[in-house]
Amino acid sequence: MHRARGPRGISGPVEKAKDRKGTLRRIWRYMEMQKAALIASVLFVIISTLLSLVGPYLIGVIIDHYILPKDMKGTFRLLVLLAVIYSATALFTWLQSFTMVRVSLHTIRQLRQDLYDKFQTLSLQFFDKRSHGDLMSRVTNDIESLNSALSQSVIQILSTVLMATGITIAMFSLNWVLAITALLIIPVMIFTTKKIIKYSSSYFIKRQRDLGELNGFVEESISGSEVVTLFGKEEKMNLKFSEINESLRHSAMNADMVSGFVGPTNNFINNLGLGLLIGAGAVMTVEGMTTVGVIAAFVTYSRQFYRPINQLSSLINIFQSAIAGAERVFEVMDETPDIVDKPNAISIDSLKGDVEFSQVDFSYETGKLVLKNIDFQVKAGEKIALVGPTGSGKTTIINLLMRFYDVTAGEIKIDGWNITDYKISDLRKKIGIVLQDTFLFSGTIMENIRYGRLEATDEEVIEAAKMASAHNFIKHLPNGYQTTITSGGSNLSQGQRQLLAIARAILADTDILILDEATSSIDTRTEMEIQRGLNHLMEGRTSFVIAHRLKTIENADQILVIQNGEIIEKGTHEELLKNKGFYCRMYEGQFSLGEK
Repeated sequence: MHRARGPRGISGPVEKAKDRKGTLRRIWRYMEMQKAALIASVLFVIISTLLSLVGPYLIGVIIDHYILPKDMKGTFRLLVLLAVIYSATALFTWLQSFTMVRVSLHTIRQLRQDLYDKFQTLSLQFFDKRSHGDLMSRVTNDIESLNSALSQSVIQILSTVLMATGITIAMFSLNWVLAITALLIIPVMIFTTKKIIKYSSSYFIKRQRDLGELNGFVEESISGSEVVTLFGKEEKMNLKFSEINESLRHSAMNADMVSGFVGPTNNFINNLGLGLLIGAGAVMTVEGMTTVGVIAAFVTYSRQFYRPINQLSSLINIFQSAIAGAERVFEVMDETPDIVDKPNAISIDSLKGDVEFSQVDFSYETGKLVLKNIDFQVKAGEKIALVGPTGSGKTTIINLLMRFYDVTAGEIKIDGWNITDYKISDLRKKIGIVLQDTFLFSGTIMENIRYGRLEATDEEVIEAAKMASAHNFIKHLPNGYQTTITSGGSNLSQGQRQLLAIARAILADTDILILDEATSSIDTRTEMEIQRGLNHLMEGRTSFVIAHRLKTIENADQILVIQNGEIIEKGTHEELLKNKGFYCRMYEGQFSLGEK
């Protein structure tokens, strides 16, 4: 099946966040599912913040009332108290971080589950138009960026707000003039930080998209490594990878470089503010307007005030990547499935197998019909063969019958009901299919065959393998049915993979059977053995067979000849040969080639 790919490069203006506030609201809806843990975390933040505020006040008291009067016993007593306070502060700070990490992990687990569940509802059309590596990047990289931000940024923001509020109150209670002096730099810090964030946010969006593009290319190149090697295109692939890699480096460098100004800029502003505070404090101390202890408390408070703001600035990179990643995740979750059950869709346990295509048109893209006026009827238990040149629309007909896509015009009926009236899951469970491109999962041979019917016993799996002529090669493998298959079945031949797919379909024991070039990768001798099993399997079942080897479908009850998306001939093998039309020429061409 052809899979459309998006452009490899991203050009034009840098993309901006579409709905930052909306994204944050949606993230919060996931977080509030952990209300108890969030409340506990907030409580720990409040306690640690209050304890942090007591420390600098005690330092001032120790200096003014014990160190300057040279009261060493009192000094030692308060230093012990100060040590206890700072130890408790460290404990509650750890508790708030630990609790927030748990909240984050539970939130991310639910979000990742919802994203994966969403993938299961989307049709083939969605996956056809998108790079698989990019979709994988949304499940992994984008969600992991959000995880980092939630476990670090959220609690830091809350802690910063509470700390800033508490310190402001404490400073004004000690000396309002010094408090105003200490806070003079805050508007400057907010202004510069806001400007830098606004400028750099678009680069983080671009970086996440470039990362998804890189993952897509890597996934595709690894999957097609045999083709790359066969055609000697390693150098071209390397150049293409270098191009995409350089694009990612450039966008990442821009994002990190611009946002990197936040830390140094704020450090400079902080040091400037500290200098102003010490200068003003020195003048006021000389004039008798304050004490050395108060100055020491203010210096400590100012450091506590600026530190979380600086830490928050350092988390901007993580936070912006998280927002960009979350937007990409929610883009998928906002996709509307185009293949859905009707209200009150019919649930079925079995199908009789009558099939009717009535004046069906279909197009993957608007205005470009792939199928035109497809019209035929199949009685239950009949064997129908679809033949025609490559790209004529044979597999598309099967995709419509499976309801992987919905028709553009006309209707498809099974047992007198439009297939859109059935529950999609029930319909597909009653239709077995063996595709030309076989896919096997990582696991044992036994597990892969059992995928056709999960509750099947080992004996039933082995019987299905025998019917598919797969048992003979399986029993000679090192571990027999427990032999592990690598992802995609790369440690088996194409023919062996096809045999396992046929066994899987046999085990499923469905009411309608579809064979899409099911024996295309199997030698003639093996095909003859399989054909006996398939004939037994198709007995009493409505069967659709797509085949290029016309000898294999001579016994079909009806043959549909398709060309350019239209049925140009239909009938039995003998009838079509008598007509001396397109089918006859195809058959005679294959026969003459076989004779040579």
